[in-house]
Amino acid sequence: MDTETARRVFARDRYAQLSGIEIVETSKGYCKARMQIEDKHLNSVDVVHGGALFTLADLAFAVASNSHGQVALAINAHITYLQAVQTGVLYAVATEVDKPRKLGAYEVTISDEGGRIIATFSGMVYRKNKPIKDRD
Repeated sequence: MDTETARRVFARDRYAQLSGIEIVETSKGYCKARMQIEDKHLNSVDVVHGGALFTLADLAFAVASNSHGQVALAINAHITYLQAVQTGVLYAVATEVDKPRKLGAYEVTISDEGGRIIATFSGMVYRKNKPIKDRD
């Protein structure tokens, strides 16, 4: 799935849209997404909320795992928070661990503009026998 197609398909991901997450680049088994940190992303101690980080990683994971044109749904996901962050831009890069089968494994790294790793995420999907529909 090319980047423009991914943007069209995932424009219907209402929660990612609400969070201000953008798809930067995609290819088969890969996605890079970005999120400009805003006040709405901060928790009560003024650092980015874990849910905002998870949402960023999850969107990159979803795009990468669905990039083969087949519906892929998460069956598990795990995130490890390594650094707190308050301002700037965050990037999530999702990569496929192995060639796609019924089950697919993915790793996502969230980093800041300087390349500092903020969190790591791993997830697995189940691929349905159903094509992704491009909502042009």
